[in-house]
Amino acid sequence: MSNRLANETSPYLLQHADNPVDWYPWGEEALQKAKDEDKPIFLSIGYSACHWCHVMAHESFEDEDIAALMNEYFVNVKVDREERPDLDRIYMNAVQALTGSGGWPMSVFLTPEGQPFYGGTYFPPEPRYGMPSFVEALMAVVDAWGKRRRELVAGGEQLVAAIKRQMAATGNLKPEALKPETLSVAFENISSAFDPTHAGWGGGPKFPQPMALEFLLRYHHTTGDARALEMVTQTLEAMARGGMYDQLGGGFHRYSVDDHWLVPHFEKMLYDNAQLARVYLHAWQVTGNEFFRTIARETLDYVVREMTVVGAAANDQQMLPAQHLPGNAADLVGCIAFYSTQDADSEGEEGKFFVWTPEEIRAVLGDEGERFMEAYGVTEEGNASTGSAHGFEGKSILELTDSLEEREALAEARRRLFEARKARVHPGRDDKVLTSWNGLMLAAFAEAARALGGEDGLAERAHIYRQVASGNAEFLLSELRTPEGRLHHTWKDGVARVNGYLEDYTHLIEGLLELYQTTFDPRWYVAARELAEMMIEHFSAPDGGFFDTSDDHETLIARPRELQDNAVPSGNGMAMTALLKLAGLSNERRYVELADQALAQMQSMMAQYPLGFGQWLQALGYALSQPAEIAIVGDPDAEDTQVLLAVARDGYRPFQVVGLGAPDAQPSPVSLLQDRGLLGGRAAVYVCRNHVCQAPVTEPEELRAQLGER
Repeated sequence: MSNRLANETSPYLLQHADNPVDWYPWGEEALQKAKDEDKPIFLSIGYSACHWCHVMAHESFEDEDIAALMNEYFVNVKVDREERPDLDRIYMNAVQALTGSGGWPMSVFLTPEGQPFYGGTYFPPEPRYGMPSFVEALMAVVDAWGKRRRELVAGGEQLVAAIKRQMAATGNLKPEALKPETLSVAFENISSAFDPTHAGWGGGPKFPQPMALEFLLRYHHTTGDARALEMVTQTLEAMARGGMYDQLGGGFHRYSVDDHWLVPHFEKMLYDNAQLARVYLHAWQVTGNEFFRTIARETLDYVVREMTVVGAAANDQQMLPAQHLPGNAADLVGCIAFYSTQDADSEGEEGKFFVWTPEEIRAVLGDEGERFMEAYGVTEEGNASTGSAHGFEGKSILELTDSLEEREALAEARRRLFEARKARVHPGRDDKVLTSWNGLMLAAFAEAARALGGEDGLAERAHIYRQVASGNAEFLLSELRTPEGRLHHTWKDGVARVNGYLEDYTHLIEGLLELYQTTFDPRWYVAARELAEMMIEHFSAPDGGFFDTSDDHETLIARPRELQDNAVPSGNGMAMTALLKLAGLSNERRYVELADQALAQMQSMMAQYPLGFGQWLQALGYALSQPAEIAIVGDPDAEDTQVLLAVARDGYRPFQVVGLGAPDAQPSPVSLLQDRGLLGGRAAVYVCRNHVCQAPVTEPEELRAQLGER
């Protein structure tokens, strides 16, 4: 029999709908039951692509005897962390305070009022590695609840007070005038932590750190420091060569469990691939290295092929997956959304879909198999010899150990193996749509469309990317926005739900601003500004910055306020980025003042802990750069307009915004374009910095000079 999760839309919750555990979704019904029956709450938080979440579910939540104990002594609540990041943030802080570490599955025990008093992550079915079994943990809580409840409640109250203090952390930060020295100190700290042997930062598990890489590219652009670029290029090449990158299908796995990028944790997250596609695109713009451009393209192609759903109209709930990258961009019509994740597991084994034996490769490639195995590190013993707990006896994770030229030569072999791999059982997919993660991917497709549009042989693909980005914006603004202009956080099967979080507003604003600068359709700019005003009205904190939840959100034990960037940019870090860009297009000084106030408070944290504040560092670099505000007025299809636009888009330009409009489109909703016209009947460009504009020009050489180029 199904439990109450059967009525949910989250794929993760639905995975547990047939457990013998009497699961409740988070909500008033569960909280009231706990109060009425005087029982503690067992709160389990995870997500659908989480390998150890699946393990604990199989070992404990599917066990009839364990479920009986849970049902007798607890009110059991299951939460999808991707659907409810507010709950995840609050209770992860609690678990970290209680145990010194955190992760998923997260297991937290609460009073009926929601106060945490004990917790952990994965509990095994039997005691091991110094961890109690899950049953031992359950019975210890039952015993303490019966005999030492007052002590538990008091401890829970103290913990909640500490969480509230942490959520109001900016009150203890001293604001300082924005200064380049913050960027320099952050750079030195990032440099000192860099792994010069294998690239990246830290040992295993090693994460891709896309925000730090973006900061380093900008730092190199500003200062010319060669070390900054070397760290970026070494890391990007190491990741793209390693097993963390899907060498056949494109796209990145979540992280590497070792320190040299070979053995990944195999789930694929939309947010990782959105951020990494942009980093590789930017690295190509800086270096001209076509390998980086190829990885960006392959990553976006993977998203179109396997993580995209296409519908003919905004109200079409029968949206269909895009099974392949279409040869004709017209195939991608109407609304487009991106799925959230792909699992690490298939057929109950992590990574089974992605690994290969020599026999399998020879069966597909014949005589060319030996050459391929030599280039991609495939051996008879497989990766069992790595010493990793994730060893694969007789099976190899593909990693490029040969030259980039050999990679190019083996393109057809990779294609044939990819086609053969299609016959395998594919990993599961979490097909809910999250506004925030879609906003990140929207930005990636929009920027790639304009960056690749002028490249030989890539014009058609750039057009496809533009179609994807425009269709995604259509979807998000029609399906995940309320009639009052507010956002929902998640959508699945035609149903949008959960109040939008700060990150939904900020990440979508960023995506819309990138799309505006690709298409110059003013409706994307208008939507971005409307969302910014909603964000300021409903999320602002009294001491600067923003809360993660709106002023009319469900009341929780604390109002979450995440300042640190994690795997996804924090809502606050992205808010500063979005406000500064929007200020350049809107001439709205208030946006700059809001961003500068928060950046001033956070400089000490950025400098001391740069890997945790990568998005903030990007925003600070933007604020200090005196970004260019470029207004182009002319017929968008005319040659003289396109020549000027090509200059404004040429190469890597992280510190500017561009607006373009026809002279007869006045008054433009984009303030940067207002009251500007042609010059001598020709397309003209106006370059402004800090709202002070230079004389308009009509020649590309003149524009280059105004932008500080020869």
